[in-house]
Amino acid sequence: MKTIDRTMGPMEWALLLSLSMLWGGSFFFVGVAVEDLGPLTIVALRVGLAAVALNAWILLRGQHMPLDPGLWAAFFGMGLLNNMIPFSLIAWGQGHIASGLASILNATTPFFTLIVAHVLTRDEPLTPGRLLGVAIGFAGVVYMLGSEVHAGTASHSWAQLAVLAGALSYAFAGVFGRRFRRLGCSPLVAASGQVTASALVLMPLALGVERFWQAPWPGPATWSAVVGLALFSTALAYLIYFRLLASAGATNLLLVTFLIPASAILLGIVVLGERLEWRHLAGMGLIGLGLVSIDGRPWKWLRSVAYACWKARREGARR
Repeated sequence: MKTIDRTMGPMEWALLLSLSMLWGGSFFFVGVAVEDLGPLTIVALRVGLAAVALNAWILLRGQHMPLDPGLWAAFFGMGLLNNMIPFSLIAWGQGHIASGLASILNATTPFFTLIVAHVLTRDEPLTPGRLLGVAIGFAGVVYMLGSEVHAGTASHSWAQLAVLAGALSYAFAGVFGRRFRRLGCSPLVAASGQVTASALVLMPLALGVERFWQAPWPGPATWSAVVGLALFSTALAYLIYFRLLASAGATNLLLVTFLIPASAILLGIVVLGERLEWRHLAGMGLIGLGLVSIDGRPWKWLRSVAYACWKARREGARR
């Protein structure tokens, strides 16, 4: 049975860091746009503009989208799990909580992914070390949610639960998306297909439900945020996403969610004037510790360093 290589090389790490910055910026862009637009409208514009950009790029390369019904069924499935559900839930949640907190809660995606991948696949098992990481990470989430409930901020609690539900949807998407490699679908076609399918569903839904044209017309800052969200945090980000998904696996890829809060928190504090409380940072610390436990490589590195120090001291004592 062939397994996915869990050891990422320099190129994969570079792509992972780039993806974290692009997706970290998405929380900032949504934080700006949600002041003037409804969540469904934001998400519909996000996937709609991204679909236009990606399909245009395919045409410029002299290629065309496949017409296979089975592949398009996969596009709609991926669009539902990776765009429609999580984008809408997170955008709604950001209407009630800070973008930095939303990004921290989104960092639980790898924990959900481990459980989903363990249940639905045969090559990404849930080992005891990873189970410990899941437990530590969810302890951080429970601590943050428990603080909100104790403080009596029910709307904040529901918003946080919505972001967590979005993270769970991302986890299913990470496992579901592996089939595109077996289908011989390139990262460009996979990215274009899923956002196109999402746009076909969300555009009429947003127009019918929120009717954004009846509200005051948004200003330049809002439209700039929407364009940045669509072109950089969606179109470009998904090209990188599917490239990494094919080479690094669902679990490795979704470690990116722990890197996202750094840029999201910084942008939220500097530009949007947001403020995170100590309990949020403490929860993030527990989530980070859980991710370190899941990955395992930092512990192996520390053990190797400790062994090298012990060996050097032993050699010195013999002399």
